Amino acid sequence: MLYLLSFLLLTVTFLFGIHRLRAGLFALSGGHAGNALKKLAGRPLSAMLFGMVLTALLQSSSAVMVITVGLVSAGMLTFSQSIGIILGTNIGTTFTLELLTFDFSSLSLPFLGAGAVFYFFGKGRVKSAGIILFGLSLVFGVMRGFEELAVPVSKTAFVQHLFTVLNTHLLSAFLLGILLSAAIQSSTVTIGMAMGFLAAGVFPLETGISIMLGANIGTCITGLLASIGAGEEARLTAFTHVWLNAGGALVFLPFLHVLADTCRMLSANPEQQLAHASLLFNLLSSLAVLPFSERFGRFIIALHGKK
Repeated sequence: MLYLLSFLLLTVTFLFGIHRLRAGLFALSGGHAGNALKKLAGRPLSAMLFGMVLTALLQSSSAVMVITVGLVSAGMLTFSQSIGIILGTNIGTTFTLELLTFDFSSLSLPFLGAGAVFYFFGKGRVKSAGIILFGLSLVFGVMRGFEELAVPVSKTAFVQHLFTVLNTHLLSAFLLGILLSAAIQSSTVTIGMAMGFLAAGVFPLETGISIMLGANIGTCITGLLASIGAGEEARLTAFTHVWLNAGGALVFLPFLHVLADTCRMLSANPEQQLAHASLLFNLLSSLAVLPFSERFGRFIIALHGKK
């Protein structure tokens, strides 16, 4: 029981660290993210590239989705312009996972100390840098904690039964990824926890990929919530994110073992294997839709537009 409570505490700390990291990066950008989106969303390719870069910088596809939905609701972006941005956010969010595969836990305390100095004694961007360092110190420290706790947590009766079900029925792992990511509104945290169990050898890569595919769908809840009462085009934008991720996941599920074998060839590190799987999934899904973005938009309108 103590191990489960400790793991829950780590999860909350990870969420808080990710939140602080995003808040610091957003503050450091000076709030210009929305203006930049408006200027660079003219063509699907440029919109996708900028959505990718902005998401990588802000470390949050959810934040970029909320900004995009807000701009569409305000009439500053059209629904068709938002499609390219959404394609880019899915790629950009994978950079966070790639970063988490490196062991920076030894930097947690130096980052925490430097972050405290910058935050309490700095102003403006220096203060924002302090928030970023504080967030990074928590994230890197918690990732090490996930790995350390994964084995003892997996030996508890409830978790043993859960993993038996997940490893036997990959669809259950897929559904767990959806529910967990929707509940905590973060695919990064969900996949980060899966990385910890993978590193400890608790479950195979196929289970981790199933959770990852589900997490990409669950994270869409943030955009859907932001679109409530925001107008038809904003609602269509949110549904575009859902269909892109859900459609991609359904296409990849039958080839899950192929994706797993490919990632094993790319790296011997289990955490990197899952991060690479996320990158390949989101990159291939976005590139497949990009040439047909206008048709994809018409498909969304046909399904969710006013009758």
